[in-house]
Amino acid sequence: MDAESKKTTFFEKCVAFVKKNAVMCIAFLAAVITSFIIPVDKAYLDYFDYKTLTCLFCVLAVVCALKNINFFYMLARKVVQLFKTARMSVLALVYITFIGSMLIANDMALLTFLPLGYFVLTTTKKEKYMAFTFIMQNIAANLGGMLTPFGNPQNLYLYSKFEIPNLEFMAIMAPPFVLSVAIITVCCIVFVKAEPLSLSDEKIVLSPARTVIYLLLFALAIVIVFRGIPYWIGLIVIPIALLIMDRKALLMVDYGLLFTFVFFFIFSGNMARIDAVRNLFSMLLEKSTLLFSVVSCQVISNVPSAILLSQFTENYRDLLVGVNIGGVGTLIASLASLITFREYVKHNPGKTGYYIGKFSLFNFAFLIILTGFMFLLKLI
Repeated sequence: MDAESKKTTFFEKCVAFVKKNAVMCIAFLAAVITSFIIPVDKAYLDYFDYKTLTCLFCVLAVVCALKNINFFYMLARKVVQLFKTARMSVLALVYITFIGSMLIANDMALLTFLPLGYFVLTTTKKEKYMAFTFIMQNIAANLGGMLTPFGNPQNLYLYSKFEIPNLEFMAIMAPPFVLSVAIITVCCIVFVKAEPLSLSDEKIVLSPARTVIYLLLFALAIVIVFRGIPYWIGLIVIPIALLIMDRKALLMVDYGLLFTFVFFFIFSGNMARIDAVRNLFSMLLEKSTLLFSVVSCQVISNVPSAILLSQFTENYRDLLVGVNIGGVGTLIASLASLITFREYVKHNPGKTGYYIGKFSLFNFAFLIILTGFMFLLKLI
């Protein structure tokens, strides 16, 4: 191969890498640009949510291990056999994600149940519903997690910072939560036909020992979310266990997604330290905490918005609602949306534009309806 051909091949590989990891590359560029404004110093170490990164890695690794023993494939077959139609199966997948986000946080719910949705649709030849199902699962994860303090990362932060009582927290979030359930249900009924699903008979036997161990490792990751044990224990136990039982699972982890989170942490941390940005948000919050917390999420995502805006307002009720319903909208409104985007593009690399268009249509529809509804409630 001559030098010119090598250059062409290298360039093509670079282009392919950027296309495959577009969000990570954008996040990296944003982090680099803001690093020129805010030079690297010791404060950078405080940008990162090490627990989130650890949980993300642990769940990704365990999910890969469960995939390798066909656990999700078996679970997908059970869903199809129980619900029998495309409409009911998609509804079940979305509701499972919704409930999961309340219990194990939105990121973890998506990491757990997106593969399940993929297996259900691919094994029944209903790939035409994959974009819709992924988008609804994503919306369900972001909005389902709003009801509990640990459902979304920003909830945990605001819950602790303002010491919000448990019942008051749930009372604040109940109205948008109930409306979200209703809209998601209607969307699934309208946009998915009641087509019968069937699977050919296939005998698959799971390894009892591996299944039990992997589920225990998954439970360990969940306990970390609830702060039952220090996160570093999971970072030691899970990799060691998988090194012994399934090294391939560690190689299959989506490290690009992990780096995407790292770069966004740097970007949002730097944004919070820019005086002009801080002054601007201080002024805007005086106008409407609810509205501008929603808008802020569309630009710098909901977790950084919660951290940034909480420095300038005591109106935690509107801020809490804003950074939760603001999680729908743009692709970066919630970092959880990146998980869904990456998972979809991984399976459908040629449909990135189609997915983003459909994602934006549904997400902004939800955003407008929920924001309008909460403003109406304030007027009553």
